Amino acid sequence: MTGAVAYRSAAGRWVLLATVLGSALAFIDATVVTIALPRIAADLDATTADLQWTVNGYALTLAAFLLLGGALGDRFGRRRVFLVGVVWFAIASVACALAPTVGALVAARVLQGVGGALLTPGSLAILQSTFTGDDRGRAIGAWSGLGGLAGAAAPFVGGWIVQVADWRWVFGINVPLAAVVVVVALRHVPESTDPGAQPRVDVAGTVLGALGLAGLTYGFTVWAEPHGSGAAVAAALGVGAVALGLFVRVEARSRAPLVPPHLFRWRPFAGVNGATFLVYAALSGVGFFLVVTLQVVAGYTPLAAGVAQLPVTLLLLVLSPRAGAWGVRVGPRLPMTVGPLVAGAGTALLAGIGPAAPYVTHVLPGVLLQGVGLVMTVAPLTTTALAAAPDHLAGVASGVNNAVARVASLLAVAVLPLVAGVGGSLTDAARLAPAHRTAMLVCAGLLVAGAAVAWRTVPSSSVAVRPPDGRTTQPAGTDPAAP
Repeated sequence: MTGAVAYRSAAGRWVLLATVLGSALAFIDATVVTIALPRIAADLDATTADLQWTVNGYALTLAAFLLLGGALGDRFGRRRVFLVGVVWFAIASVACALAPTVGALVAARVLQGVGGALLTPGSLAILQSTFTGDDRGRAIGAWSGLGGLAGAAAPFVGGWIVQVADWRWVFGINVPLAAVVVVVALRHVPESTDPGAQPRVDVAGTVLGALGLAGLTYGFTVWAEPHGSGAAVAAALGVGAVALGLFVRVEARSRAPLVPPHLFRWRPFAGVNGATFLVYAALSGVGFFLVVTLQVVAGYTPLAAGVAQLPVTLLLLVLSPRAGAWGVRVGPRLPMTVGPLVAGAGTALLAGIGPAAPYVTHVLPGVLLQGVGLVMTVAPLTTTALAAAPDHLAGVASGVNNAVARVASLLAVAVLPLVAGVGGSLTDAARLAPAHRTAMLVCAGLLVAGAAVAWRTVPSSSVAVRPPDGRTTQPAGTDPAAP
């Protein structure tokens, strides 16, 4: 049944519904949890580090196991692994909603990230295997558009829930959505596997990658605490660095690596992923600080703070197709350079937010500039990340680029409070206001750095992005046509 479903058929619409709702689970949850952070801090007496881990516990396991989730789906069945991820995510969401302490909440968020890593790559893989030809393009386009609408609705839903109910319902709302996904997927989504999938799963690489990210995240988070132990910081950062070094070595020797190191020998691929890291680190830093600052410093309600960045989502929805077409005409270098610079200017404007800051004059201009910059950046960035690899490695290239963005978000939330000097409490307005200013300027600097990397490494022509032939990014002695 793989590839036999028509886009305009009832079966096609059911498949689209299951994949859109499934991927929206993970996306919406990440958005609304940030809005709820001040209420979580007040209810559970959480410190800055606790709130960082509420965000990063999920981001850590999502980033660490994302590529593994895609590999398991290819080998054992995309629908099967997708459904396991959805059910896992729902159970972990219940644990989050019922958490009696902040420690229990963080543990549940870590488990929730594992579920997200299993379901996130499966949604797009199901579309790719279920539809073919023009129907595949239409299905992926609809999936992207509907996912964007879910992203636009998330701040309204999350802000409203936090404002009129209890922050715990931010997690509880995942359960009925997950139930719909399970019922629809079981009845209407065909199973598929990849006959060319590697028989072995890169367990060693996965464990080392997770250990390395955990060590760095823990080290930077403890470092920011007023009473953090220097020995604990040094030990954690040391373990993280050693584990990541071993990860690189294992991936270089593995016959089925999660992250093929030879891809990074091709300058455009390495460059676009470097730019991705810097841009998404900046965006995650803005997302973490801005929503909290608007509530704690400027006195906004959770709903108002949640929808403050809605213009960015709307601009992406409306203008991304045109920006993508423009990027094709002029080549990827120009938009990937100008876009982060414009977004950086908007981020710098957001540094001026203070007590009782009016939205129209102090927030909206920066948000609009951010949105315009991202419109120019995101489509060319994604296209270039895929184009800078041989066709048979396009899926791997997409997964690597997605993982790079997730790791950037994880480390930004771990490091930025330390750099900004926010101290032990994100709910102290006097301490948060200057820290927010520093954080926005740092994020603006990251965006400028992303523009510089793109200018130096990304070709001006879309044709020049592709490897000269299939062997360019292959290690010596391998067949470039091998799956």
